[in-house]
Amino acid sequence: MWKMMNHRAWLLFLLLLYVVSSVWGYPFKPPLDLDVTPRTTVLFKGLLGCRRFRGLTLNYSLLLLEEDADLLYVGARGALFALQASDVSSSLAQTIDWEASDDQMQQCWNKGKDNQTECFNHIRFLQRFNSTHLYTCGTHAFSPLCAYIDGREFKISSVFEEGREKCPYDPSKGYTGLLIDQQMYTASQYEFRSFPDIRRNSPNPILKTEEAPTQWLQEADFVGSALVRESLSSSAGDDDKIYFFFTEKSQELSPYFSHSRVARVARVCKRDRGGLLTLQKKWTSFLKARLVCSLPDYEFHFNVLRSVFFLEGSSSQDSAFYGIFGLEWKNVKASAICQYSVSDIQWAFDGPYMESKEDSNSKWTQYTGKVPEPRPGSCITDQHRAKGINSSINLPDDVLHFVRRHPLMYRQILPQGQRPLLFRRNVDYTKIAVHTVTGLDGQIYHILFIGTDEGWLQRAVKVEDHLHIIEELQLFEEPQPVDSIVISKKQMSVYVGSPTSVVQLPLSTCTRYSSCFDCVMARDPFCAWDGLECVDITSHNSSLYVGLLF
Repeated sequence: MWKMMNHRAWLLFLLLLYVVSSVWGYPFKPPLDLDVTPRTTVLFKGLLGCRRFRGLTLNYSLLLLEEDADLLYVGARGALFALQASDVSSSLAQTIDWEASDDQMQQCWNKGKDNQTECFNHIRFLQRFNSTHLYTCGTHAFSPLCAYIDGREFKISSVFEEGREKCPYDPSKGYTGLLIDQQMYTASQYEFRSFPDIRRNSPNPILKTEEAPTQWLQEADFVGSALVRESLSSSAGDDDKIYFFFTEKSQELSPYFSHSRVARVARVCKRDRGGLLTLQKKWTSFLKARLVCSLPDYEFHFNVLRSVFFLEGSSSQDSAFYGIFGLEWKNVKASAICQYSVSDIQWAFDGPYMESKEDSNSKWTQYTGKVPEPRPGSCITDQHRAKGINSSINLPDDVLHFVRRHPLMYRQILPQGQRPLLFRRNVDYTKIAVHTVTGLDGQIYHILFIGTDEGWLQRAVKVEDHLHIIEELQLFEEPQPVDSIVISKKQMSVYVGSPTSVVQLPLSTCTRYSSCFDCVMARDPFCAWDGLECVDITSHNSSLYVGLLF
């Protein structure tokens, strides 16, 4: 009997090992140039040039930097702050207290919401509206409100506006928003039990995504958005685009049973006005495509998008997106970073469409039928205008019907280099920001600042198609996630928002390296050896040794 039980236990162990190996690729060893170990680890007490701000509240998760005014605006729980960008710990900080009323909080509790986390006014939106005012929105204990802020006096200068069309009820819901030419573009699951939606609010025509007969978004969780000004360099009179990044329920056929969610990018045209009758008050330019971040040799896929950063180049074709990806399995820690060019994203949107044979719940396959003219989902160009189509309102019905039923593109967007720049096991990255610096060799280097779920900040340099992690910094004594990262070129600082505080650090600390060897081998584009010490090249013009040796 005992032998039989041991035999069964051994079979169960082998079965478990097989399952793990098939899912995780066990024993899984990624390429050595991807699974990079930070060269230097700096603990909390060893941080150099660190400044901190902490008010009488929590969740300093929203940062807005205005370089010209030397101000860092912060949205927190029940409060907004205006900090000195040169020194966030300065006593000159200004505060706006904006908490939900006791009655509103009581109503929130009565709805069964958590009175320790949810029933407060979490600031979710804070951006510049015009030269004198900012615009902000908060969850307001599950009853969202928005307001204008007088930037000069830093005080709320308007009556509160209804915010349920602009801001989610739930502080934990994925959300992103942009103010472009005083027009608000947002993406979230706004109302209680509502579908996710990408919206443009008044004063221009209000537009939304479609819900029937084809639901364009499937349980989408948004992480970011960006404006790409493609009209500036367009020879065809093309429009600017707004890109939205999210993870959603998969609609495609997949050989991987465990991949129920996929990473996406969607885009809409800035001057979209909706259709005349078909797609009235709906986007006529909405298209979406899959973002792939995987290790193809291992058939290992990172299908959950956590953070995205848009690095604007001299033109839209020189611009790029960096994304942090994770796994769908919440009990397994792993992260990857992939980079995508805007031209590759455009290539996907210019390709074939997908279709659902029966309804929105069936799996989608490539559409092989005839595509109407002008091309569905495209922005209005000079070619359209030459045919009398001056706006989306003039688009033919067959084009609009096609757009309604074919929002998903067939081509998948692969990262540059066809693989991740970086893969880390046992680490959950949360946020990313990217800065450019010209090294002494004349090359432009991308410096990545990457936050983790335990409060570490990693600084890495991209060289060709891989990353070198220069250092990792422990920002907090108690582990907590990095919620936001903003970089100031003027102040040569990086700002980090977290649940408990705002942290300001220098972009680089070259003085940490005491020898020529350490200075050069750090491979930090900011640093070089001048014969006596390791110095920051942005403040020295003498003949130096370059710090990048690969």
